[in-house]
Amino acid sequence: MVNQGNPARAVVFFDIDGTLIRRIGLAHRHALIEAVRRATGLETSVDGIPLHGMLDTEILAAMLANAGASRRLIRAAMPEIQRRAQAHFARHCPNLERKVCPGVRRLLGRLERAGVPMGLVTGNFSRIGWKKVERAGLKRHFRLAACADMGPDRAALLRLAMREARARGWLKRGTVVSLVGDTPRDVQAAQANGVRSVAVATGLCNMEELRASSPDVLVEDLRVLPAGVLTCL
Repeated sequence: MVNQGNPARAVVFFDIDGTLIRRIGLAHRHALIEAVRRATGLETSVDGIPLHGMLDTEILAAMLANAGASRRLIRAAMPEIQRRAQAHFARHCPNLERKVCPGVRRLLGRLERAGVPMGLVTGNFSRIGWKKVERAGLKRHFRLAACADMGPDRAALLRLAMREARARGWLKRGTVVSLVGDTPRDVQAAQANGVRSVAVATGLCNMEELRASSPDVLVEDLRVLPAGVLTCL
């Protein structure tokens, strides 16, 4: 169990989509499309948008722009779209227990037994991200989340997550902080914050794409990632 008041030897943050959970089908994109329709009346799609690594806010802005929305409309409508998208997804998220990526349950269990605090750094909106890990049976492992509605990019979200971890007393000088993700954007976020980047090829990016971003650790899936790599045991 995590001791909430004492600094940990390591803290690990995880992306969700492609890292913890495989592609879940259409529920997420349908939530975004339906939210835009109800909030603005515009018909949109995600066609042609490179979704992997993007925040939900970025995806929605691209959807709206492609449908002809002005920047002013996008800014004005975004809070209502976010609210509707999260509510829609919460109602329609499928069971995701069979969508958990290889090695995830074993790794999370080992980190938890070692007393390593874990959090989420995700491009999902807050309710969407938490609902996904809940429906995958993983929610109990995570103590905090930095989500798309909290910052402009992944680097900012990781800074926010680290700030919260520090406020909870988890971080001290010498604590090993890692971000595990499946896209170059996750790697870049880790690099921007001076923490260890772990890239895993269970998402839409292959090994070569991930290698080009120069992660500290690169694995095909989390079955081959020893917990000691994250805890320096």
